[in-house]
Amino acid sequence: MVNKIREAFESKFGNDPVLIKAPGRINLIGEHTDYNNGFVLPAAVDKAIYFAIKPNELNTYRFFAFDLDEDYHTSVDNIKKSNTHWANYLLGAIAQFTADNRIVGGFDCVFGGDVPAGAGMSSSAAIECGLATAINHMNQFGYNTLQLAFMAQKAEHDYAGVQCGIMDQFASLHGRKDQVIKLDCRSLEYTCFPFKMNKVALVLVNTGVKHALAASAYNTRRNECEQGVEVIKKNYPATRSLRDATVNMVLELKAQFTEEVFKRCLYITEENDRVNKACEALLREDFTSFGQLMYASHEGLRNKFEVSCAELDQLVELASGIEGVLGARMMGGGFGGCTINLVQKESLSDFKKEILAHYQTPDLQTPEIIEVAIGEGVHIITVVNE
Repeated sequence: MVNKIREAFESKFGNDPVLIKAPGRINLIGEHTDYNNGFVLPAAVDKAIYFAIKPNELNTYRFFAFDLDEDYHTSVDNIKKSNTHWANYLLGAIAQFTADNRIVGGFDCVFGGDVPAGAGMSSSAAIECGLATAINHMNQFGYNTLQLAFMAQKAEHDYAGVQCGIMDQFASLHGRKDQVIKLDCRSLEYTCFPFKMNKVALVLVNTGVKHALAASAYNTRRNECEQGVEVIKKNYPATRSLRDATVNMVLELKAQFTEEVFKRCLYITEENDRVNKACEALLREDFTSFGQLMYASHEGLRNKFEVSCAELDQLVELASGIEGVLGARMMGGGFGGCTINLVQKESLSDFKKEILAHYQTPDLQTPEIIEVAIGEGVHIITVVNE
């Protein structure tokens, strides 16, 4: 893929671009906890967006979206939201540098990759983080990876209209091979846990339902969580976010919440507990317990946070009946996208056969099944045959 991106750049713009790999991410457990200052357990994967990029002398940004075969050009002096949806992820990243009084000269950029769009693997974060890293590298601005993560997150807020937490951008930039990241979204302290994949595989199954987070109930859920914090704060004044609450506190105050807000708060507090238990299971190499926590996470996302959909539920139900599947749940914002499945390697073939035999996408197509490995975060590619 990186060679295709480089060749496209050379045919459109010239030789010797900088090459960058920006991975998508999976999240093993801890969904919707990030913007509640809780815990998440993501990892960067081997599916990525690749960039070929080089300064020009034209006072113009020239983008080419390889996968869409589309161009977008704009003046350096005209950074604002565009009607071209995909360009906004790039423009949003540039805007964070100019907002910090940095001069970002014109450049040419070709990008594309194999992160499935709309599947909950954060292709948008990969684009934002990849371009931010490229700009930082080309201009020798000296921002560290955490600063770049915040800039990429702000790009998502301001230019894509999704008030996401920090997890996606953090995972894309900080990923490590064969390790998952337990991130404390309040302090941004993180601990890496080994995820040994010699006996188990991580497999995504794409429902074929595209989830448009900006148009979904994502921002509504965030608001409901904030309403819950206000109720809890009246009884426990030290509460600043749902991270500060416990399951018992939520149960105690049940009568003071609306039914919806109660369910949202209960799910978030339970999910934070599940992340901690999942990390303990990894230290024991206890993938059976880890998988049970994944199933419990999905149950909470379906019934309490109410961000699942019929197709996601069908896939999790299917997976739970296949021998050798240790765990399954929806992954990402919800309302579509992928399930993530923890499968014993010896059962991988049977898993794929059963899914293909019993599930079709809403448009009656064969579902995309994506086996992923845990890989490095955003980095400059120095060897083109990577």
